[in-house]
Amino acid sequence: METITNSWPQDTSIEAFRRTWILEGEPLWQRVFAVHHERMQIKNGKTALRNLQKIFTCTFRLANSQGFHSMSLRDLSRETQISMGGLYAYIGSKSDLASAIEAVVRQTIDDVMSDLEQHKLDPYHRLKAVINADLYMNDIMHPWYYFCFIEAKGLDKAQREAATRMELKFDQRLQEIFRDGIESGVFHHDGNLALLASSTTAMLQQWYLKRWKFQHLKVSIADYAAFVFQHVLGSLNCAAQAEEDSSLRSQA
Repeated sequence: METITNSWPQDTSIEAFRRTWILEGEPLWQRVFAVHHERMQIKNGKTALRNLQKIFTCTFRLANSQGFHSMSLRDLSRETQISMGGLYAYIGSKSDLASAIEAVVRQTIDDVMSDLEQHKLDPYHRLKAVINADLYMNDIMHPWYYFCFIEAKGLDKAQREAATRMELKFDQRLQEIFRDGIESGVFHHDGNLALLASSTTAMLQQWYLKRWKFQHLKVSIADYAAFVFQHVLGSLNCAAQAEEDSSLRSQA
């Protein structure tokens, strides 16, 4: 079943993903600027990138130490060493800040997943790529994902609804792959596909919510991606998986 090349998504290693999607360093802050620049009064790109990095990095640090709900913009001003007036040039309110974080995560997911669809992978390989891609994104952008999940309950109604829609859209992507695989005879499942998609999403979320546990268990991201993929394939009674297992046994 496996056709490995040196490029994502045929090669589903994190190294291949990182070569295609640079989601840290300056490219990340350029992405933040692209998502958020219309709300900013600052238009100088280099200055904006430098200060956006300070603002969002310090926001995550303060949110982790005292909670976003308790954090004030004055706290953020002290932490970033950007004056209140300077801070308002980038963000009008805490609500704007939370909205920007959610928007960056949502746009990144949409970009990666939309690109995957262009490759026209079969359901088996599309499922593998989606599971791996989501884990890689939430590993590389851990503070962003963690914020969206942990702080969601303290956000305003519109932002809570946006976070909910983001998760449901990912569930729907999984369900579409499940259905395509069932229609093509690769997957077999008589149960609730929505529940299977939801439980798969929950397993993926564990990677950034329980990072300490996986570190303690010495589980690598490649190991966990393979575990989640095989678990879902088992639930789908995957014919392709059975063929692979039979091939491996005959080789042994």
